[in-house]
Order: sequence, then structure tokens, then C-alpha cells
Amino acid sequence: MGREDAAGPAFGVHRMMGQTMSAPRTTTLEQLRPVARLAAAYRARWAAAFVFLFLAALATLSVPLAFRALIDSGLEDLTQPFTMLLGLSVFLAAATAGRFYAMSWLGERVVADLRKRVYLRVLGREPSYFETLQTGEVLSRLTADTTLIQTLVGTSVSMALRSSLLLLGGVSMMLITSPMLAGLMVLLLLGVILPVLALGRRVRKMSRASQDRVADTSAMAGEILNAMTTVQSLGREPHEARRYDQAVESAFETALQRTRGRSWLTFVAIVLAFLVIVFVLWLGALEVTAGTMTAGELAQFVLYAVLTAGAIAALAEGWGDLQRAVGATERLVMLMEGDTSPPGADGVVSLGRSVSIEFKGVRFSYASRPNDLALDGIDFQIPAGETWALVGPSGAGKSTLFGLLLGFYQPAAGSIEFNGRSISHWGQASIREAIGWVPQDPVVFSDDAMANIRYGRLDASDDEVVAAAEAAHADGFIRSLPQGYQTFLGERGLRLSGGQRQRIAIARAVLRNPPVLLLDEATSALDTVSERAVQLALEALLPGRTALVIAHRLSTVRRADRILVLDQGRLVASGRHADLMASNDLYRTLAEQQFWAVD
Repeated sequence: MGREDAAGPAFGVHRMMGQTMSAPRTTTLEQLRPVARLAAAYRARWAAAFVFLFLAALATLSVPLAFRALIDSGLEDLTQPFTMLLGLSVFLAAATAGRFYAMSWLGERVVADLRKRVYLRVLGREPSYFETLQTGEVLSRLTADTTLIQTLVGTSVSMALRSSLLLLGGVSMMLITSPMLAGLMVLLLLGVILPVLALGRRVRKMSRASQDRVADTSAMAGEILNAMTTVQSLGREPHEARRYDQAVESAFETALQRTRGRSWLTFVAIVLAFLVIVFVLWLGALEVTAGTMTAGELAQFVLYAVLTAGAIAALAEGWGDLQRAVGATERLVMLMEGDTSPPGADGVVSLGRSVSIEFKGVRFSYASRPNDLALDGIDFQIPAGETWALVGPSGAGKSTLFGLLLGFYQPAAGSIEFNGRSISHWGQASIREAIGWVPQDPVVFSDDAMANIRYGRLDASDDEVVAAAEAAHADGFIRSLPQGYQTFLGERGLRLSGGQRQRIAIARAVLRNPPVLLLDEATSALDTVSERAVQLALEALLPGRTALVIAHRLSTVRRADRILVLDQGRLVASGRHADLMASNDLYRTLAEQQFWAVD
């Protein structure tokens, strides 16, 4: 969008995402449902992982039996128990390696799918969505948050399932060995769960706060790095360094709170579990002394108790990871909420080469300024093949009108029609396929010149790209670059001048060859010589196409079939240049102040 209609500058804005975006309170399982749906697509992999998991747990639970046999034999027969232990170790290693590979594959696959889905949803968002969300926050969710989910699926879930099997198996074997001691231990361990769950809820809240602070630092860094010329020109490097230091320290302090919470969670779980186990083992030692239990049975019981305690500790650690992942999932779900199907999902219908455009009583206001109408009752009809110009003071609504044509925003009232039918009839993808747009501040991607121009039509050949550059009078300066069309243009095209970036954008529109052209001050950044060269290219491009041009040049408005004069979101006049000069004070003032100054 043009500068005149921006919803508000993002520069210098530092807001805590957690204060502006909140999710309704839901249970842990409900929050993880989107991840579970993605993971459910790989049932065969999960089945293989469970098989390896079960075999590894079975091997681990068999170890105490070997020790019992060794002790109760009085160490007379060493061959069989140690052979059994050796076989179990090899079997356990193979099963553990299989489990690790299968679960790691699932973690990587689920996160890759999640990143693709979130990114696809973000691409379908309207520009208004980003008025209250910085791109750095989106990047943080795509990287840091999905990494937490990867840890959950690939590691924590595996460890939790393994620990659950060991806990269940260990308790079962203890019940078989000594029902009285095992029953007492189970009852006491149930008391351990309550404080662990309470601390887990606190960790979840702190984890989400920590992730929000990390997103703040990413958003700030991305914002400043994209505005380095402004920062350096004003000598604000020390100021921005201090701001970033403060944001990083805030993230560090919040992370410390989360770490303390997880540490207390682990501490409480392990201490309570081992207190229970030590007490029960003391009772077991009394039974051995009394002769009601053999030393081998006690050793077996002890090993199962250790396995059980280790399983509880691992589950406590996994519970902390789960709470962190829930916080990450909450933030990712926010990006995936709503109907954000990407344009083109239902196919593209051609509007033909002859396209008329009509606005009928269109009213619109930005979400960030709902009480301020950017467009108020706009009515006009552009016949197919004509070139119309838009003029008006800054903030009149010219770029907003372009945004509505491109489907970036939806009218609050009225309708926009192409060839007599509404945008909803054609579909957003079909409308955008028919439009070539040269914005006021053209975007040049971090790629070479050839790829940047080909972005207008991805299947274009090299010769077609060069022909489009020649038509836009960009071929000369491109060939003078170090590697010609293969020259990397830098992030946002920083290696090019403003006029060169604009000619790249015009070449992109030429290559697209659309029936409708939207030129948002397309020659505003060019010097007189370059502007005349581009005007020649546009004169060859415009015939036969429907064009709407935001004009700040007298030469542009004189060539227009009709001129629309906008003021404060209203259409106040329309006509030819000479007629408007005689009949409209605003147009005459604009012509004297702007057009005469640049022509």
C-alpha cells in the first residue's frame, strides 16, 4: 500500500504480544489437538515406534529378574544370569535405537508439516491482520515455537511413553514380588501427583510468557534491521542497542522464572517419589530380616522401585516439556484461526482481455481506525481499455482504492465489479491474475535480477524476461551490473537506486501482461530522463488495457481518458484536465502545487 494510507508506523513500536493476543482457557489436550491431528497422519510410523518402545521397556523390566536369579542362586551359577544380562543389553540397545529413530523422524516430520501449514495460513491473511502483529513475532512462532513442539513429539512423548510403560510394568512386578509393599507404595505415590500437577500449571504460564518475550526481541531486531539507514542517519545505534539489551534482559529474566519453575517441579517430584520408595524399602529390609522375603526378591523389588522412581522423574520432566509445548501450540493456533484459504485454492477463471471496473457506493475504514472512513460512497465506472488517473492530496484514499481492487481489504458497504460481476463471483485469485500492480514503493527480493522480474510470471523464459526488461528500460542498467541478470540485488534491492527498483517492478508487470494495470505513482522515483523512457514503455503497454494510475505528473494526467479527484475519502470531481482546471478549485490547486513543480 502507499504511504498515504498506512495504518500506522511500525517503527519504534515495542509491544508485549502476550498483552495483545490472548487465547481462551482450554485444557492441555484441547490445545495439543492441532499437533495430534498432524501426528495421526503417520500411523505406520507410530506403530513402529510403539513396537520398539514396548520391546525396550520389556527388556528393561527383565533385568531385575536376572539379578534376582543371580542372588538367590548364591552366586554359584554365574554363566546363565550373565549370559541373560548380555543378551538383554544387546536387545535393549537395538530396541532403543529403533525407538529413537522412529520418534525423531516423527518429531521432524510433524514440525515440518506444522511449519508449512502455519506459513500457508499466514500467506492467506489480509494486510489488516499485520497491522497489530509484527513479522518478527510470526518468525519466532515458525522457529522457536515449532522447535518446542519438535522436542515434545520427537523426544518428550517418547520418554513419557517409555516412562509410563516402565512405571506400569515396575509397579506390576512389585505387586507380584510383594503385594503389601507395592500396594503401600502405590497409595503413597498417588500423593506425589497432586503437587506435580499444580506446579505444572504454573510452568505452562511461565513458558508462554517466556516465549512471548523471545518473540518481542525477534520483532524488535527485525524492525530495526529493516530500518538501518534511518537508524544510522540519525545516529541512533546506541539507543537501539540499549532497547534491544533491555528486551533481551526481559526475556532472560522471564526464562529464569520458567527455569526455576521447572526446577522446582523436578525437585518436588523426585524428592517425594524417593521418600516414598526409601520408606517402603526400609519396610522390605525388615521383612528380609524377619525371613519373610528372600534377598533376591528384595533386590528385585529394589530395582523395580528404582525403575519406578526414574520413570516418575522422567514423567515430571516430560510434563514440563508438555506445558512448554502447550504454550507454543496456543500461539501457533492463533495464526491458524479463521478462514485463511490461500488465493487460488478454487482455481483461476480468466476475465478475458477486455475488463471494465465499477465501484458502487463503496465505503471502507481500516480496522485500526474504525471510525475514520478512508473511502466514503465511491461511485465510478471505468470502461474496458481506458486509462484513468487518480489525483488528490495525501490521505485522500488513492492507495486504499488500489488495496480494495487487489482484495487486500473488503468494503464495509457497496460493491466492486469487474465486467459487471462482483469480486466474489470471480474469486480473489482470478481478479489478482488479471491485474498488474506497480506499487509506490516496489519490492525487490533477495535474489538476482532475472528471478526478480520472472516473479511476474514464473514460467517465463529468459528471453521473455529480457524482453520485459527492455520494454521497461531496465535492460541497460541490469547488463551493467557485475554479473548482469545473475547479479544478486541485495535484501530489499538495496544495491539498486529507487528508480532502478521501480523499473524492475515495471518489467515485472510487463512480463505479467495483464488486462488491468494499477500504477501507484509508478514513475515517482525516476529522474526526468528515466521517467520519459518508462513513459514510452508504458505508452506501448497501456493500449488495449484498463488502467488506473495514481498520478503526480502533469504528463500522466494529460494522457488519461478521465481524471478522478479524491479528497478525504470522497470522489469530489471527475473529468478531463482542461475541464477540471476550469471547474474544480482542489484540482487546480494540486496542479499548481504538484504538477507544475515536477514537469
